Amino acid sequence: MTAMDTGTPNERKRGSGVKMVYDILRDEILDLVLPPGSAIDEVQLAERFGMSRTPIREALVRLSGEGLIDTLPNRSTMVSNIDFLNMHTYFDALVLMYRVTTQLAAKYHRPEDLVAIRTQQAAFAAAVEAQDALGMIATNAALHLSIAEAGRNPYFTGLFKRLLDEGRRILRLYYQSYDDRLPPQFVEEHDEMIAAIESRDLDKAERLAREHAEQIVRQVQKLLVREDRLDIHL
Repeated sequence: MTAMDTGTPNERKRGSGVKMVYDILRDEILDLVLPPGSAIDEVQLAERFGMSRTPIREALVRLSGEGLIDTLPNRSTMVSNIDFLNMHTYFDALVLMYRVTTQLAAKYHRPEDLVAIRTQQAAFAAAVEAQDALGMIATNAALHLSIAEAGRNPYFTGLFKRLLDEGRRILRLYYQSYDDRLPPQFVEEHDEMIAAIESRDLDKAERLAREHAEQIVRQVQKLLVREDRLDIHL
């Protein structure tokens, strides 16, 4: 056993089990496989994953800490609802991060950053072409995080990642509003932002990112009104 290898094999195995359960349930919640308000049963999860309830409970504690599940007064557990009433605060932060990270990328990017950004853009375009909604969400996040990383401010990158993660359920609804058939304009808007970044046009990069983010916000808001989703307590 090396100096860095602490803990018994059983402890390490349990730790890896907790992470596996956490990762799977987190993805299922964020991708709406487990809808808001659906019940979480520790016994069923233990049977599903073939492990004791202890690592299941630890994974649920982590998810609770992220606000993805709630424990009710009767001790039952459920997937948390989406707080649409306070969504404006999320949108404000999201639009700001689109703007600032894209502008900083225009200012500070290096040649290798453009390679990474274009690679993620190609993956996003392929997901749009395939009408792969979960792929679109993942590659869109990867693209914008690669842009943020090109801006060389780890604080902004970290905050943007958190916002993109928290917004996955919203983006799933957003893509559903297009029946998972995003128009080519979304790919084109990314291309325009990338071109502005490459040319180091800070003002244009910021403006394009703001317009891109604001139209996403408008579409989600229209979706909520049209579907009356506030009344079904997502």
